[in-house]
Amino acid sequence: MRLFKVKVNDEVFEVEVEEVGQGGTKVSRSPVQTSTPAPRVSVSRPAPVAAPVAKPAAPAAPAVPAPKGDSGNGDAVRAPIPGVVSQIKVSPGKSVKKGDVLLLLEAMKMQNEILAPHDAVVSEVAVAQGASVQTGDVLVRF
Repeated sequence: MRLFKVKVNDEVFEVEVEEVGQGGTKVSRSPVQTSTPAPRVSVSRPAPVAAPVAKPAAPAAPAVPAPKGDSGNGDAVRAPIPGVVSQIKVSPGKSVKKGDVLLLLEAMKMQNEILAPHDAVVSEVAVAQGASVQTGDVLVRF
């Protein structure tokens, strides 16, 4: 056993340390009795730092238009993320304006609005309600 003096917040404590086996030491946490009982030490810690505030998620996933000439008959909106088509808001022949909701895509328990990238007339809805889609799958053609 070895006896050490430890100073914490300007108060001195005597501590016994027992040497154990090869390479390890064991600290006895009970202080040696001194003339006065050891006071309880409260350590002041800096105030916790607030976690960074996440920016609110965008209300809808951006529509990813396919390259021109993808199908030979105009352009298309592709799935930006994998998910399930939960609601279709357009039908072939319907005119849409930039920003109109084409369909809702459920991904990770969230409804993502798939928006029209520009003014156009829908020529084909390439998916059905309840269909699973992967990133890049064609959803709507113009």
